[in-house]
This record gives sequence, C-alpha cells and structure tokens, in this order.
Amino acid sequence: MTTIHEASLAPIGKNLAERWRSVPVAIIADISKGVCQIDPQIRPLCPAGHQPKLFGRAVTALCAPPDFGAVLSALDLVSQGDVLVIAAQGNSQHAMIGEILGGHLRRLGAAGLICDGSIRDVAELARWKDLSCYSRFITPRGPTGAALGEVNASVLFGDLKVSPGDLIIGDDDGLAALSPMLAESLIVEAEAKMALEIEWQKKLAGGKSVAEIFGLALP
Repeated sequence: MTTIHEASLAPIGKNLAERWRSVPVAIIADISKGVCQIDPQIRPLCPAGHQPKLFGRAVTALCAPPDFGAVLSALDLVSQGDVLVIAAQGNSQHAMIGEILGGHLRRLGAAGLICDGSIRDVAELARWKDLSCYSRFITPRGPTGAALGEVNASVLFGDLKVSPGDLIIGDDDGLAALSPMLAESLIVEAEAKMALEIEWQKKLAGGKSVAEIFGLALP
C-alpha cells in the first residue's frame, strides 16, 4: 500500500524565490561546498544549451521498483510550478515515468521531474520545453506494480536528503536542492559570488593577469 504523508511546508517568500531563480547550480554547489548538490550522475535529458531550466518546490515519490505506485499517488498532489522528485533507489531496470504521466505533469503545470532511476519515452519528453526532465538512466521497460511506496516523505535522492517543499534548481550543469532554511541563509552569499564572478570577467577582459586577479603567488 502506498503511504501518503501530510506535508507541512515551510514558506519560501516570493521575493526570495525570485532571487534564487537567477542563481546557477554551479554557484550553489560552490557556496554550499557541495552540500546542496544532487549527484552529478543524474543528468539533464536534453543536450547542453537545449535543457529547459528547472525551478520549483519538491513533491517526493519514494518508489520500490519495479513498483511505481508512489508516482501515481504523487501526481494527484502536484500543483503548478512543482517538481516531482522520484526517488527510485538508482534502479536502472524499470522506468518510473514516461510520456503518458509526463504529459499529465505537463498539463498540471509542473516545472519538471527528476528521477534517481529510469525514465522512458524520452524523445517525446525532450521535445517539451515547458517540462524539464533529469534522470540517472533511460530504459524502455516499464513498471510491473502500482501498490507500494511513499509520497511526501523525506527521501535519499542520489546521496542527498530531499524533503517535500525543498527548492529544486536545475540547469545544464546539474541539480541542487535547498531546504527553506538554506534558501534563506545562503542567498546573500550566492548573490555575492555571482557579482564576484562578473567582476573577475571584467578584469580579465580589461587585461589584468590571472595571477593578479586570483592572488596567486608569483615565483
């Protein structure tokens, strides 16, 4: 039987969320020292330059492949702008979602899905520029059961704990997850790092040496 937990989501203010929307995953990985980075083997479905950016709050589905009952139950809880987080325990043998349910997510207005396991029907999923998909594996074989799992539980996704309501951010480089507490505490540092990188680029373009900009000790 699929267990559905009642999620009590800490708020993330609209202004704070919009500030995070412009932050690259690389910046998040740097300032958090990797703490917020999701396993880099969970990759964007589309090639670099063509992957829709991902930004939204997590609805989690803990699966027991080949059973995908948690995915089915989670779909009734997804709202516009959410990210479906499918924790499939790294299983490569059975796809947990494909064109039919992915299309339903799209109709619901979800921002996208991330899967620590397998997905299928990827040609169709990749064509949708309004639904961003990330997955560890691709396989044509589907699930064989629909009775198990948990919805809106904290899950181990790759090697990172992801809880319902966490902010999921994805781009061509990969994925990051921020709890509401970390979203509040790290935003100033993230914006400062972005400003610093812009300053580095200006100095490099202006002819300053790499050694001078980065404070390298000269021989």
